[in-house]
Amino acid sequence: MPGPISRRQGRLAWCVAMALPYILLSAGAAAPQTVRGGDSGAAAPTWRPCEDEAQRGFECATLDVPLDYDRPAGETIDLALIRRRATVPSERLGSLFFNPGGPGGAGTNALPAWYERYFPAELRERFDIVSWDPRGVGRSTAVRCFGSAEEATAWWARQPAGFPVGDKERQAWFAGRAELADGCKQRASKLLPHVSTPDSARDLDRLRQAVGDEQLSYWGISYGTFLGAVYANLFPDKVGGLLLDGNVDPLGYADGAMTGKARLTTSLRIGSDLGSAATLDQFLDLCGQGPASRCAFSAGSPTATRTKLTTLMERLRHRPVGEWTYAKTVDALRSSLYFVTPGWTDAAETLQALWQGRAPSLPAAPESTAYPGFEQEAAVVCSESPNPRVLSRDAELDAFSAARAGDLGRRWVWDYEWCGQWPATAAHRYTGPWNRPTAHPILVVNPTYDPATSYQAAEVMARELADARLLTLQGYGHTALVNPSTCVNQYAVRYFTTGALPPAGATCRQDTAPFSPAKPTGGIAAGGGGLAEARIR
Repeated sequence: MPGPISRRQGRLAWCVAMALPYILLSAGAAAPQTVRGGDSGAAAPTWRPCEDEAQRGFECATLDVPLDYDRPAGETIDLALIRRRATVPSERLGSLFFNPGGPGGAGTNALPAWYERYFPAELRERFDIVSWDPRGVGRSTAVRCFGSAEEATAWWARQPAGFPVGDKERQAWFAGRAELADGCKQRASKLLPHVSTPDSARDLDRLRQAVGDEQLSYWGISYGTFLGAVYANLFPDKVGGLLLDGNVDPLGYADGAMTGKARLTTSLRIGSDLGSAATLDQFLDLCGQGPASRCAFSAGSPTATRTKLTTLMERLRHRPVGEWTYAKTVDALRSSLYFVTPGWTDAAETLQALWQGRAPSLPAAPESTAYPGFEQEAAVVCSESPNPRVLSRDAELDAFSAARAGDLGRRWVWDYEWCGQWPATAAHRYTGPWNRPTAHPILVVNPTYDPATSYQAAEVMARELADARLLTLQGYGHTALVNPSTCVNQYAVRYFTTGALPPAGATCRQDTAPFSPAKPTGGIAAGGGGLAEARIR
């Protein structure tokens, strides 16, 4: 999400997908799929002050990489880079690469937005913090399936809000996806087979070489954890420090061959619907345990609050409140669970307004002529992660996920339903092995209640990697980075600066509890080891 997140910005932004909202997909004018001859290798990029006002204080550069790594001397594409130099140059240890997830997250937008708010000061002092727009995304050579930003925005406006409900909306949804697939086939056919995770992992190794580091230091969140795991197994001897935060289940995501016989969508295989359902249960429990002055939607007890939400959702199915339909409300609620502060408080206020029959206002989207890049996430997932190709199975999948994950399960079914008509398959996929011994161990971090990447997925990630340690954040929201814990940050600083892992079984708490006025909970839960005096700064 952009900027330091204000309460107004945090109010149920309905466009959050697997990792991040679509505003991270496009930063400035996206470069179309232009490719050139020749291979520039991993020459050092030329860094210059970034021109965008939102990137003040950062340096930007461009790096050429091969379109197809099977033809390293062939056509090339551009990667857009951004960095902030170490603030204490005399203590600089190297570069720390950051991937904001997605897939499709634009690092040139995310890093300036989150640098001071979320990254520990000790890492900013000792590392150049570097990010990039992965191939196919944002300012890099980008997948563009529409002729203009206006055309893309108009297409999006024609799609059912949130997800389709009923035959009429499903027909409109599938027609829109067919239109998108046709545009992608016409406008991006050369690039589409070459935007996979292994391609990006090879790009990341080029970036490591370009900044002159012998081994990679990397903090990846959400989908960035899958990218980190692929990198670790393609380049195990180049692993310096990899912190994987908000973890994708690598087995569920990769899931064998692209035969078109997948029974579940990617989101359901990796358990995103289950993570959302478990997090929503916590939201309702904690909301109902306090008065309405603390959580606006409280009905006086967890059971009564849960019943109140069920009643509200059923009411919205038949009688929307203004533009707030059932599907839009479910989509917005899912998005709000990503950020404990201010998302949970804002979610409660929005749900209460709908309960009272008032349509909450959403902040107007900032005016922008940038290409929105709605299709850039699908370009990666649909090309490399198996999804059902039979559109008639949507009702079956909807019923399946609703039975195991409720209303939020229905939303997750539709995340990658458009893969059923996708016109390309990745030239390079990675499906394992995941246990190649790495030069240094990997640190896996996950909240216990993550609405997109469940704690169970983190357990799979830690178990599958050859040498990994799981640090548990006893808390809520999508990733530890954007739901801050001083405890996690101190372990991260120690890991990147000394290589030391947390003790086995270590756990941390978030700095601020849900629905908390301002006072942090701070510190460490059981098993926290040597950081027991951790406090919020």
